[in-house]
Amino acid sequence: MAPKPTKVTNRIRTLRAATGMTQADLAGKLGVTRQTVIAIEQGRYSPTLELAFQIARIFAQPLDNVFQYDES
Repeated sequence: MAPKPTKVTNRIRTLRAATGMTQADLAGKLGVTRQTVIAIEQGRYSPTLELAFQIARIFAQPLDNVFQYDES
């Protein structure tokens, strides 16, 4: 059974592209695998709150500029 997609969306791919950062670069800064970054970007995995804050800080963005929650 496939995992249920998360209601959390994000702008990580856009922010990475704007800074020239690769998925591998971001994974290295976060101490996770590139596959984890891919899964988060694609909405297949929601990061922990701690990881979400780390991602937002790397891009110098408020948390809600990086992650959005779809309440519908």
